[in-house]
Amino acid sequence: MSGQLPSSMVALPRQGIIILTYVLAALELTCLFMQFSIIPYLSRTLGLDSVSFGYLQTTFGVLQLLGGPVFGRFADQRGARAALTLSFLAASALYLLLVASCSPALPGVFLLFASRLPAALMHTLPAAQMVITDLTAPTKRPTALSRLGLCFGIGVIFGSLLGGTLSTAYGIQCPAFLAFVVTLLGAVLSFTCIPVTTKEASVQSAHQGGTSVFDLKAISRLLLLPRVLPVFLVKVISGFPSGLFMVMFSIISMDFFQLEAAQAGYLMSFFGILQMMIQGLVIGRLSTHFPEEALLRSSVLVFAVVGLGMALMSNVFHFCLLLPGLVFSLCALNIVTDSMLTKAVSASDTGTMLGVYSLYSCAYGRLSFLDNI
Repeated sequence: MSGQLPSSMVALPRQGIIILTYVLAALELTCLFMQFSIIPYLSRTLGLDSVSFGYLQTTFGVLQLLGGPVFGRFADQRGARAALTLSFLAASALYLLLVASCSPALPGVFLLFASRLPAALMHTLPAAQMVITDLTAPTKRPTALSRLGLCFGIGVIFGSLLGGTLSTAYGIQCPAFLAFVVTLLGAVLSFTCIPVTTKEASVQSAHQGGTSVFDLKAISRLLLLPRVLPVFLVKVISGFPSGLFMVMFSIISMDFFQLEAAQAGYLMSFFGILQMMIQGLVIGRLSTHFPEEALLRSSVLVFAVVGLGMALMSNVFHFCLLLPGLVFSLCALNIVTDSMLTKAVSASDTGTMLGVYSLYSCAYGRLSFLDNI
């Protein structure tokens, strides 16, 4: 699939658009993990306990839960440029409010909760997945999506390191301000370099004459497709325990593992390195030798073994021993289900499908307060 999509202000070849999409995803995820690394310490500084922090995470999850499917349809109907630009602008608003919450002269707790509101429109990763899906052949899709997962690893490594290091050296507001600047840059790059749409002309014209962005029936129709619902249920049920653990990991590292901000950043960087190695060197090769169904079953089996080990662990060393298995399961499950779900729907609905698919991760944030009750 080669050629050029001339509908961007800065004309890029198809491969250039894919590379830029990887870069934008890495930038957004780096900023996101910078935020994750300082939020628990900022909440403690503002006087919030673990239960209140759970409600803060729940607010973030609920808003993404509500916004994900609608954002997916918006991406399908309005195109990649509008979707990515909107997501980066929402992220910059979140980080600006986060910077303001660090000021002693302002109502910090109110601004901290208010900073969660733009989360409803922060869906850069599903938008990037849509672009990659639209611009790659189905046979090459698992490999292309696994490369997108490398961006997640980069975000975990550099975001966690920068968040912990900058907050220790220059204050807790420094990572939030840097994230604000970077996401504004991402919005500019999206608006100037990403084409209006990455879909074929016939597909896009069909969607322009379709239903509203807020048509819930069209969204639920995709979820109930015979080839979609079983995969979605496997993902939700098998990934829920580890997903809930990862949502509350910042509090677990601070309270259970007794780690400082910089130490928690190093641990998350180790997680990111493992993900880059497994997703870049292992999953892609396995996907060329084994069917997707076999990889899905193996990821669920490893999840079960790792879950038992996590129930018995007592310190951070035990967690580090379990981390490779956890990362393999997460990577295999995400890549395989992404590929299977996008193949199960038409090209005009890939963005909506990925938005519906993001419901499972948002639900973890919605229920994160259970870890503290």
